[in-house]
Amino acid sequence: MKPPLIESRKLTRILDGEVPATLVSEIDVSIAAGEFVAITGPSGSGKSSLLYLLGLLDIPTAGEVLIDGRATSKLSEEARAQLRLETLGFVFQFHFLLPEFSALENVMLPMRALGRLSAAQMQTRAKDILGSLGLADHAHKRPDQMSGGQRQRVAIARALANDPLVVLADEPTGNLDTASTAQVIGILRTMIAGEAGKAVVVVTHDTGLAAQADRRIHIVDGKVDQPPVVISDVTD
Repeated sequence: MKPPLIESRKLTRILDGEVPATLVSEIDVSIAAGEFVAITGPSGSGKSSLLYLLGLLDIPTAGEVLIDGRATSKLSEEARAQLRLETLGFVFQFHFLLPEFSALENVMLPMRALGRLSAAQMQTRAKDILGSLGLADHAHKRPDQMSGGQRQRVAIARALANDPLVVLADEPTGNLDTASTAQVIGILRTMIAGEAGKAVVVVTHDTGLAAQADRRIHIVDGKVDQPPVVISDVTD
């Protein structure tokens, strides 16, 4: 069995207030290299809250998130930010590309932040990633010159910029047409998880996307509602 690239142990997040709100409660998750896992559940169940905790975008009230075996709960905010930059890639429902930058420049942004490559190396890597996603001819276009599906593929390219161990996606097909949805699912499942061997975690309401996952983790009221389901074992 492969060791997990991303793992949570008794992960809990409670919002302070006059009436404290529990977003997630004592969730255990373990995802290995090459796995494509869908987090599903009704609206307001805690799916995105769990993803943000796994992605070190939020800090748990209790419990632990481990990235490639490294505990993160006691890291400083600076160290958490560095670990995110080095090991995690993010894709959201809305692409959040900078409108004044070209596709190429948007993909280079995480590389600039990490600061490990020369300008020429960054440009070459960005072009290679865009080319692998069928966007070689769109590298110098701005977001407003591309379709929704093309913009989302640029967002995926940006998530891959620093060669992360884990790609986390929050409703990545929620704003796309049927053809673009199928293309994005194929990229996440086949190219990123299957071929590149990264762990891919997707929050989704899309039953078609969830059906193609290796496992599904169903969240209700901030808790895992049932053991993770292996989709291939599910019958109608």
